[in-house]
Amino acid sequence: MVAFRRNGFTLVEVLVVMAIVATLLSLVAPRYFDTLERSRETLLRHDLAVVRDAIDKYYSDKGIYPDTLDDLVQQRYLRNIPEDPITQSMDTWVYIPPADPNAQGTLYDIQSGAEGVALDGSLYSQW
Repeated sequence: MVAFRRNGFTLVEVLVVMAIVATLLSLVAPRYFDTLERSRETLLRHDLAVVRDAIDKYYSDKGIYPDTLDDLVQQRYLRNIPEDPITQSMDTWVYIPPADPNAQGTLYDIQSGAEGVALDGSLYSQW
């Protein structure tokens, strides 16, 4: 009599493995996406701090505010214009003019043009 070897898995074995994988994914996926969102928010806060520092240094050196972010790049206060990590664009930054009408230059502060609410409940546009 010839003995046959089984090759492959039974349907029950495959379903058990798929159930285990699905359970693990349901535990890991929310944390993964939450971590991605937190990293974007951290990067946005960092980019805002760096650009605001560059604006302050520009004003301290020249006595006027820059007109655009390109001025900061051309004068080497920034290497390049950062991309807004929430909108994933360099064109969505919102320029805030100086409160003093006699101040020269048009870029006193910068904010994100992203719409939406951060994980802490604040608006991105108010950072």
